[in-house]
Amino acid sequence: MTTFETAPISYPFNDPIGLGLADTYTRVREAPGLVRVRLPHGEPAWLVTRYAEARLVLGDRRFSRAEAARHDEPRQGPAHTTSGILGMDPPDHTRLRALVAKAFTAHRVERLRPAVRALAEDLLDTMEEAGPPADLVEDYALPVPVAVICRLLGVPEEDRPLFRAWSDAALSTSALTAEEFMASREELRGYMAGLIEAHRAEPRDDLMSALITARDGDHGRLTELELIDLCIGILVAGHETTATQIPNFVLTLLDHPDHLARLREDPDLLPGAVEELTRFVPLGAGAAFPRYATEDIEVGSTLVRAGEAVLVSMAAANRDAGRFGEPDTLDFGRQGNQHLGFGHGAHHCLGAPLARLELQEALRALLRRFPRLHVAGEVEWKTQMIVRGPRTLPIGW
Repeated sequence: MTTFETAPISYPFNDPIGLGLADTYTRVREAPGLVRVRLPHGEPAWLVTRYAEARLVLGDRRFSRAEAARHDEPRQGPAHTTSGILGMDPPDHTRLRALVAKAFTAHRVERLRPAVRALAEDLLDTMEEAGPPADLVEDYALPVPVAVICRLLGVPEEDRPLFRAWSDAALSTSALTAEEFMASREELRGYMAGLIEAHRAEPRDDLMSALITARDGDHGRLTELELIDLCIGILVAGHETTATQIPNFVLTLLDHPDHLARLREDPDLLPGAVEELTRFVPLGAGAAFPRYATEDIEVGSTLVRAGEAVLVSMAAANRDAGRFGEPDTLDFGRQGNQHLGFGHGAHHCLGAPLARLELQEALRALLRRFPRLHVAGEVEWKTQMIVRGPRTLPIGW
């Protein structure tokens, strides 16, 4: 069992340009024990890259997210981002999650499928009428999840330019100073507080009104700041990752023309294809949201001491040959695909059923409409962001 301190290596490994998984992950995953890494800001951390150890750290309550608030947590950007539900442990995390969970059950989400399918078709109608080239991100990938989460939560869709900038700031790594990050967060909180007051005055049939009822009807369940930050978390998480993965998946399919042809011939393969693409495509430049050991815990062959931070690379764990056969091969027929693309444990993505549905319907409509879909210009990539993907993706058909 490894207990000694090793010199931390620079992290993250992935290049923000492109969707490749850095070779360093393979070397780290195949080496015994855990490796120490250092991000641009904060203290060093242990890095987990193997599937079984990832599930252990993400699922074991001896690893705490809330402890990060008491440390100089390892992070890519200068500002601390531990506020909100992502920085909580049970029972506080469970209390907030329970208020939202009913809106994202598989059964309730499935009822949205006709509306999401119609939305995708309408957006493609507009793109087709305007003619190529179109920007897949701005004209399609963003509007689909933005429209859906805005309607569910009760946010005016026409405010998208406002919260788009705030969302970019929330997920920024080094583009903003800590002061700029905090100023942007307070602007977003002010915006959301105004929407909440408007919903208080005129309740509606949406998630925000339901959360306000929970807050005002039983003050012990939700503080006002928790209400504001919860709505912000739903809004940002509810569109950003899906809007990024739609073009990521399209680029990956264009790089795998045989798989693309199979999907066009048999759209029933889409649910399995989305699961496999979620496993295969590394969304992040690196692992984020460290867990802290609350007691000495053995992870693999490394003893993690109480108070030490652990980062989990779900992208690397999703390519672990100890769990997935031929992990670097895209396989739409993969059986038992229990990937970690939506996380694991208490912080497993609450909106996973909605993300799956949106990805399925966005790909279904796009591939059916444009059999000659292709990249029609230079791809501009997001940089200095937690998530990786095109900022603009010109397409033709």
